[in-house]
Amino acid sequence: MTEQNTMNDPIWQAVAEERATLVELLRDLPESAWDTASLCAGWRIRDVVAHLVLATRVTVAALVVNLIRARGNTDRLIHDTAVRHADRTPTAALLAQLRATIDSTAIPIGTAPVDRLMDLLVHGQDIAVPLGLERTMPTAAAQLSLERVWTMGAPFHAQSRLAGYSLRTTDTSWAAGDGTPITGTAAELLMVVTGRTSPGELADRQ
Repeated sequence: MTEQNTMNDPIWQAVAEERATLVELLRDLPESAWDTASLCAGWRIRDVVAHLVLATRVTVAALVVNLIRARGNTDRLIHDTAVRHADRTPTAALLAQLRATIDSTAIPIGTAPVDRLMDLLVHGQDIAVPLGLERTMPTAAAQLSLERVWTMGAPFHAQSRLAGYSLRTTDTSWAAGDGTPITGTAAELLMVVTGRTSPGELADRQ
């Protein structure tokens, strides 16, 4: 885990804004809503919040221990550590922990600041959509995250998973791929490349 001295970096400013507005969204939720299933299969809303908190606390030692515990499966590691933290942390404390991350510039080894932004944008929808709440993604932040997911490979493998589709945003100049056209806002396409929305849902409306 590293801390970056980037007070005026627009990405970190966007990260802080996403965290702050997510805290506001969660603050007034009834206790029962925290156990609602998120858009991530097998993840409750409280598990998603725990994951966002833990993303600012990763250490090499903890990573090694939890990777062994998860038998080398990184997806299981991420899920299980979030669930364990959520189960042992009262809701009010979990919200306070998320609030405490607002200005954090810590990033796990091997990741970039834009990964924190993308994580917050997508997980914000994972939380808001099942609850029937509207959470708007800023266009510039959504495009940065879309570009990142398209080029990063694992864990989304967007280019191989969406081979045969041509993606184009309607609110920016971003375009990629070749084949059946899919158009939508940067926010909508971010949900497609991260597997939250099927490409057919956007292709069908062309």
